[in-house]
Amino acid sequence: MTPKKLIVVDFTASWCGPCRFIAPILAEIAKKIPEVIFLKVDIDEVKSVAKEWSVEAMPTFLFLKEGKEVDKVVGARKEELENAITKHKDATVATA
Repeated sequence: MTPKKLIVVDFTASWCGPCRFIAPILAEIAKKIPEVIFLKVDIDEVKSVAKEWSVEAMPTFLFLKEGKEVDKVVGARKEELENAITKHKDATVATA
């Protein structure tokens, strides 16, 4: 059985100040947790994806498992982001 990895999608924009603030923090978290997949979506480049996931503010972090949203953090909230990653990454390993 393959593990069901957590995917963290960072909806961002080049003009967004809080997005620029959280970007290096998210990069550090990503280095420390290789079992989680981190993706970045520039909402100005792919507006349809942001609309599909009902993203209305930047940054928005969606937490996905098996294509389903399991959590969401809106804003450059480092502690809330770290807590959500920790909470959901622990459930990424499938049990036999």
